Amino acid sequence: MKTIDYYMDLPYRLEIVPDSAEGGYVAAYPELPGCITVGDTLEETVAHVLDAKREWLTAALEDGIEIKEPVSLDDYSGQFKLRIPKSLHRSLAEHSKAEGISMNQYCLYLLTRNDALASR
Repeated sequence: MKTIDYYMDLPYRLEIVPDSAEGGYVAAYPELPGCITVGDTLEETVAHVLDAKREWLTAALEDGIEIKEPVSLDDYSGQFKLRIPKSLHRSLAEHSKAEGISMNQYCLYLLTRNDALASR
């Protein structure tokens, strides 16, 4: 059986964002639903979030709730194959040439920009 220490040592993604409404910071582990805390300073927030993580994991273990392990970037190659219309291929090639960058770099720029807009 996996222990609290096992889960505490896993590299769960931590998000800390400023709380514009109340001041201070909000911290959460997105892979541990509901594991969230606040603090007035970054240092206080980090200390609180470690306690919140331990309490969340303890309660989940006691209640028999499934604890998902963090997703690793090692699970992704950073590559995928995409079939596109020839006209789009030509357009992308022309735009990347005009920018003086490879088509791969240009497509990465477009994907990153659009992904950032979708995240808002």
